Amino acid sequence: MPTKPTIARIWRGRTRREVADRYEPYLRAEGIPPLEKTALGVQLFREDRDNESWFVTISYWADMEAMTAFTKGEPTKVHHLDRDPEFLIELPERIEIHRILVNEQGLR
Repeated sequence: MPTKPTIARIWRGRTRREVADRYEPYLRAEGIPPLEKTALGVQLFREDRDNESWFVTISYWADMEAMTAFTKGEPTKVHHLDRDPEFLIELPERIEIHRILVNEQGLR
């Protein structure tokens, strides 16, 4: 039986619109694969606004212990990618960690 996630770890970052199309493939190549190897699931979102683009990565974890093992004991610490300072308007200072209260995935 597959493990259901109980924890969602959420990272948010924003770029200027003119660099968003370069940041997205970088984030896909460097930020997402480590999560795909370890987390139960991962999603990447992008919202383009007038002058900036927001990126949100949500990874799903069986429990706090699994997430803490992935983050080497610091689940709320932001681990910036090497080129984040080049792309992001400011470096995010925190990660959100949420308990999943409802997990119904009837999306079609």
